[in-house]
Amino acid sequence: MTAPSSTGAPVPVLQVRHLVKTYGGVVALDDVSLDLLPGEVHCLAGENGSGKSTLIKIISGAEKPDSGEIIVDGVAHHAMNSTEAIKTGIQVIYQDFSLFPNLTVAENITLTAAVADRRRLYSQRAARPAAQAIVDELALDLDLDADVENLSVADKQLTAICRALVHDARVIVMDEPTTALTHTEVARLFSLVETLRERGVALMFVSHKLDEVLAVSQRVTILRSGVHVLTAPAADLDPRAIARHMTGRDVKDERTVSELAADAAPVLEVDGLTLPGAYHDISFTLRRGEILGVTGLLGSGRSEIAESLFGVLPAERGTVRIDGRAVRLRSIDDAIAAGIGYVPEDRLSQGLFLEKSIADNMIAGSLDAHRTRWHTLDGGRVRTTIQQLFERLRVKAPNVSATVRSLSGGNAQRVVIAKWLANRPRVLMLNGPTVGVDVGSKEEILAILRAEAAQGMSVIVISDDAPELVACCHRVLVIRQGRLVHTLEDGDIDVNTILERMAA
Repeated sequence: MTAPSSTGAPVPVLQVRHLVKTYGGVVALDDVSLDLLPGEVHCLAGENGSGKSTLIKIISGAEKPDSGEIIVDGVAHHAMNSTEAIKTGIQVIYQDFSLFPNLTVAENITLTAAVADRRRLYSQRAARPAAQAIVDELALDLDLDADVENLSVADKQLTAICRALVHDARVIVMDEPTTALTHTEVARLFSLVETLRERGVALMFVSHKLDEVLAVSQRVTILRSGVHVLTAPAADLDPRAIARHMTGRDVKDERTVSELAADAAPVLEVDGLTLPGAYHDISFTLRRGEILGVTGLLGSGRSEIAESLFGVLPAERGTVRIDGRAVRLRSIDDAIAAGIGYVPEDRLSQGLFLEKSIADNMIAGSLDAHRTRWHTLDGGRVRTTIQQLFERLRVKAPNVSATVRSLSGGNAQRVVIAKWLANRPRVLMLNGPTVGVDVGSKEEILAILRAEAAQGMSVIVISDDAPELVACCHRVLVIRQGRLVHTLEDGDIDVNTILERMAA
């Protein structure tokens, strides 16, 4: 651990001073300064597009600032490359973990250290003891010989942490580390974070889950539109205050659902849907204008049910009716023809064409609906649809020609939703609609879903984010071990009840 200063205060292990970064005239960071103390968890919070990712890239050497400096152990660097950052003890664990799926746990833990040290030869036999030492020191249960591609998300994350510590990391940046973890796995991660703190490691924790931020952090820094808004002790803040500083406004988090007419017609009827090994005997009805939540722990079968209704994983038994008519869902084309749309959990690899423009992505799923009677595209209608969706969903981009790859997570999610709204499905399913999305964008996305439901669209939200389900759902189905075990309505829809029923 870094020695205290002459005043008794701990000396920062990392400082950034007056960082400025622009991209094509757009200011991503504007005079941002902060410091990280040894043995501290420091949360970095902000909306999508606030500058968090840019700051992380500069700290890790992936980007160079226009001006400002990074100070490590009193030594100033105007810019570092990735190798220099690693050698000074800085490691970033990104959401995708950046692991080699075809290599073992031991190889992933030690290989990058060998590369950073410019070793010409890599010996798996010699490297394994180093991996074992880290795993033993942290008291982790990791199979060093297992291929990473076969690990759970939680174990992949632990592997990435061990890899960082092999590099003698003194600063670890964790980007959205709990996004895909169960509550038990989050508790396990936080226990490990406490172990790292005791070792004197400084951790920067980037997360949109504000309750978790306050549970694990000692200090919080908030960015808004590239500007440093606040650094304060976590004990002095609550989720509402953090959201207000992030967005510049009060963010509502109460339950807001419309009154469904008693005679609202069934739109989707599922009876006895079964896919052995995934789920069994699932039955429910979705009415016109209803927002239905489907929740459960990872592996419960919740996502597989949605994928069957979208034709990706066809069910082996059961019937599905749309507007009273039985439909055959053996492919995605079948589902779309039946009026079912699906926003997948992994929007980047499954929901978007990253190198294409916002406009191309928005219209990709509804080309047939925009054809003339001669089967050619009606350019005027296409442009009108794109511009209306761009403005209505408040996509933050210079124009519709911008590439989707350039967008923040919240804006990319809006484009995926826009793609399906252009197609006007009878039923729109969304798997984790606000995963990795900041609190302001989350509120706006849920408002979009409420507005669509009010206009008659039927919506299914698949999520393990209990507050999200409480905020927008008329009913919530709880899936456990592939079976529908509870249907929550009205007063039963609260955070504690949902969490208890999921884990029971």
